[in-house]
Amino acid sequence: MTGLRDVAKRAGVSISTVSLALREDPRIKASTRQRVVAAAADLGYRPNGLARDLKAGRTGMISVLIHDLGGPFYSELLRGVQARTLDLGYTTIVGCTAGGQDGALTRLLTENRTDGAIVLDASISEDLLSSIASASFPVVVLDRVVAHPYVYLVTCDHEAGAYMATEHLIQSGYRHIAFVSGLESSLHSRLRYKGYLRALSEYDLAADKEYLYHGTYTEDSGYEIGLRMAQAQHMPEAVFSANDEMAIGILRAVTEYGLKVPDDLAIVGFDDVLVTQYVTPPLTTVRQPMYELGVEATKALSTALGGNFDIRPVVLQTELVIRASSGRPRTRDSLPAHVSPVQLRSSKSGQAQGVYTASGEGPGRRD
Repeated sequence: MTGLRDVAKRAGVSISTVSLALREDPRIKASTRQRVVAAAADLGYRPNGLARDLKAGRTGMISVLIHDLGGPFYSELLRGVQARTLDLGYTTIVGCTAGGQDGALTRLLTENRTDGAIVLDASISEDLLSSIASASFPVVVLDRVVAHPYVYLVTCDHEAGAYMATEHLIQSGYRHIAFVSGLESSLHSRLRYKGYLRALSEYDLAADKEYLYHGTYTEDSGYEIGLRMAQAQHMPEAVFSANDEMAIGILRAVTEYGLKVPDDLAIVGFDDVLVTQYVTPPLTTVRQPMYELGVEATKALSTALGGNFDIRPVVLQTELVIRASSGRPRTRDSLPAHVSPVQLRSSKSGQAQGVYTASGEGPGRRD
């Protein structure tokens, strides 16, 4: 491979002169620079920008590490990251562990191949993140709290969103409400479970372990859970799923089993990925601002890269988006006396819809 030494020999100058000439250093005469450029062109030499940037202590790149490139959630997140990195002049490298790239991702983090990282992958250990985070390599996490001066948190209010989803089902007339968790290692899933439990408690409803299911955030795991629900001796009246993919899997399973949604089972998801509007019936879900998460994470990282390390956690609000999958049950005999059904707005298509925010705005919220 052609290098600086080859260009220097062809141009009849020193290696340092070649390096300065190719960077258009004013100390190099125009005639010398022209000779160096001509020699480089003849030999097909291209400067190694990565090596030059590493020598200067910066690569101009940031890494975004996620669990699965195929998930619909991640595309919006990455779009937000890209929008901000373009403004800042950074290049984005995206990696995931779902394809067994753990070793490659570890090298990406530990060998100074990027200037910083945005991490949404519970399989990357807190110990690893703590060991690599520094003033010269800040890290932004979206899925956990890491007690480290150079690890920053950007997240959504998952507990409040889950509370709204569960409260909506209770106020719509459902008493036996199941919860489908995500990965055991996921802080998001634990927070959503906490919001679910809080809503049940505040409405004097008991949390039944029979109605607790464990998924893996995938549609396939939701499908399997949906079949188990449909075949259970005591099927729940409604289910709150920790993400939309599992909710869609449940919807597909119970529909194929011959049940109707929401007549036989009401379903609510979390995320508001694009496809939730187009399944039948359209899925009620909690919207978290995925694009804005990417933007805010990149802003926090660029602030740290600029030398300002006084960055507070960023917590974005969630919204409850009501669609047809969570309509009222056929009977409400078991509804607690103090619960009144929520009044829903109607869309032009005639499907029940509405939006609630975690701050309490919107119809049907209690003071």
